[in-house]
Amino acid sequence: MARYFVIEGLIGVGKTTLCRLIRDRWGARLILEPAADNPFLAAFYHDKERYAFPAQMFYLATRYAQQAELRQGELFDEMIVADYLFDKDRLFAEQTLVGHELDLYERFASHLGATIVRPEFVLFLDSPTDVVIERIGRRAISAEQVIEPEYLDSLRDAYHRLWARYKDAPVYILDTQGLNYVDSEADRLVVLEMIRGWLDGRPVPGSPASVHAEREEMPNLFSPGAT
Repeated sequence: MARYFVIEGLIGVGKTTLCRLIRDRWGARLILEPAADNPFLAAFYHDKERYAFPAQMFYLATRYAQQAELRQGELFDEMIVADYLFDKDRLFAEQTLVGHELDLYERFASHLGATIVRPEFVLFLDSPTDVVIERIGRRAISAEQVIEPEYLDSLRDAYHRLWARYKDAPVYILDTQGLNYVDSEADRLVVLEMIRGWLDGRPVPGSPASVHAEREEMPNLFSPGAT
C-alpha cells in the first residue's frame, strides 16, 4: 500500500509549495485541493453569509471525488502527499454555515467521510498571522486579498480544536516562520528529513512531537484555564 500523508496549514503558509517539493524530490503522487476551481470562492470572501453554502458544497463534492480517486490508485503509487485533510472540510463548514444549511451539509459529509483513506500522519504548518498575511499578499491571488487577520486567527483556533479531537493519525505542528524551503537547500533538507523520519517511524531529533504526545507529557499545559 502507498505511503499516504497530508500537509495542512492556513492559506499562504506554504503547504502546497512543500507538497510540490516532495513530489519533485521523491516522485510522490500529488493531491491538491481544488481551491482555484471553486466558482463561488471570490464571491464568498466578499459575502460569506450568502455564498458560504454553495462554496462549501462545491468543496465537499470535489474533495470527495479526489479521495475516491486516491482509493482506486493507492496500490499503484509508492507515495502520495495531499495538501489538505478531508476532515478539514467540516472545519470550514462549522466556521461559515449555520442552521439548516449546516444540518444539510452534515448529512452529506458524515456519509462521505466514512469511506475515505486515512493518512499515516498530518503535518500542520503554522506561522504568525502577520507573516501569513504578508505571504498572501505576495501570492497576489485576487480572491484572497480581502482575507482579514481575524478570519485567519479564528481558522487557526478551529484547526487546533480539530487536532485535539482527531484520532485517525498523528498530527505534528511545525512553525515555518524561520524556514525558507523555497530558496534554501538547507531548510529544504531539514523539513524533508523530518518527514522521512515520521514516515519511517524514527523521528529526527528536535522534530515536533505529535499533538497528542505533547498532551500526554504536559497535561497541565493543555488543561482548561492554562496560559
